[in-house]
Amino acid sequence: MGKLDVAILRYLSGEDFRVLTAVEMGMKNHELVPGSLVASIANLRHGGVHKLMKELCKHRLLTYERGKHYDGYRLTNAGYDYLALKALTNRKVIASFGNQIGVGKESNIYTVADEDRNPLCLKLHRLGRTCFRNVKDKRDYHAHRNRASWLYLSRISATKEFAYMKALYDRGFPVPKPIDFNRHCVVMELVQGGPLTHVTSVADPESLYDELMNLIVRLGNCGVIHGDFNEFNIMLDEEGRPIIIDFPQMVSTNHPNAELYFDRDVKCIREFFKKRFGYESDLYPKFDDLERDDEMDTEIACSGYKRTKMVDDELLQEMGIGLQVSDDEESQSECDDDAGDADTKPNYKDNEVEALRKEVEESIMNDEKKPIIEQITEKTDVLTIEQAKNDEEVPELVLNEESKDEKEPDFDKNSQKYRLAMIEKALSDVRSMRTYTSASTIAPEVVKQQVKKNLEDRQKKMERKKAIAKGEASAVTRQRRDNRETIRESHGLWGWAE
Repeated sequence: MGKLDVAILRYLSGEDFRVLTAVEMGMKNHELVPGSLVASIANLRHGGVHKLMKELCKHRLLTYERGKHYDGYRLTNAGYDYLALKALTNRKVIASFGNQIGVGKESNIYTVADEDRNPLCLKLHRLGRTCFRNVKDKRDYHAHRNRASWLYLSRISATKEFAYMKALYDRGFPVPKPIDFNRHCVVMELVQGGPLTHVTSVADPESLYDELMNLIVRLGNCGVIHGDFNEFNIMLDEEGRPIIIDFPQMVSTNHPNAELYFDRDVKCIREFFKKRFGYESDLYPKFDDLERDDEMDTEIACSGYKRTKMVDDELLQEMGIGLQVSDDEESQSECDDDAGDADTKPNYKDNEVEALRKEVEESIMNDEKKPIIEQITEKTDVLTIEQAKNDEEVPELVLNEESKDEKEPDFDKNSQKYRLAMIEKALSDVRSMRTYTSASTIAPEVVKQQVKKNLEDRQKKMERKKAIAKGEASAVTRQRRDNRETIRESHGLWGWAE
């Protein structure tokens, strides 16, 4: 759940994104995707795929975890972000990435720009934070499913928000202009202003109060309720006009708790104006005063309207996600039931793997034709490369310094041996200067200390690597070790004992 670092995105190849897409497809019905299945879906050589997955794990785009019955790979939030950014870049929606401008309990907000350098807003949905994990109980994102992964819930949340925003924008509501979306990312117009919670005073509180209350009534007449209509989700532009944001929690007026949500939105505005601006009015809308004049809740499949599973599937299909991971929970429950009867990896049908391969081909077809972003970051690694070169020369410089510190042989200054030794020393100094010229003014003691520290850090790093089990080979070794230990403790029950 950390910050998004896109510096590595410019260095990833098409095969890297192919592997990430294969892991995403494998997570349709697997909590952990085995490496052999990733290689089969990606349609690449197994050895090359394992090398790619190792590098992706190094950059934390994938994670290798140990399951109860088998080990496998899982797509991280950063890997999911990279897949979405890659798709949006190929669509020419975004061309550069900026700073983070906001953090919420279920999303991160960044500034981006298109090819014409027009500023845009990128919202990454981040469901699953520790402070907001009861979303599965409060919202019906997973509908008829028993369980759902956080990545899939984030994807549905972004899909719903884009649908709500587009429907509201088409009806003339003051909302940001929706641009595009992919997976859990939504790109919208950047609002030139700030949230209402940062405003300390306004010229006309009464007019702003009436305008916000009218927006609540307009939403209700269209058949929807915002559900979180407060000072944090209302922005004021440069002209002082309110703009509504954050829509994933919107519900229909037919929801069982619709009146409760409506009264809560009205109460939030009344209390804020009373505390912040000292304005209190006895006029405020009530739920019974709503007069429905639109069916927007039915159009966008809003939570609470009378619906069926078929309608939900059609909406998600139209929004472009195609229910690619809709069977996550059902397949996972089947794997859990079958896991007790087998200790090996589950079997996969050829037609299922072939279907996943086709999905991967369709998903990355545009990625292979178009280059990766070149303006994502402006950072370079020139200094790092030069520093690495200097670090390689340090041991040689240390040797030269040590050779200079050696004592000269104790000869008679007038003897021939002494003159020959001086000539040999002069020649060796000339050779060393020709080979290892340096303008460094660092003291030899400092260089020695730095080299010693680097060697100690390298040794500690190697020891840590030895303590960490990596790859599927470690899982096989661990299983064999457990089997040997079981046989040893059986005291000859299996026919032999050490």
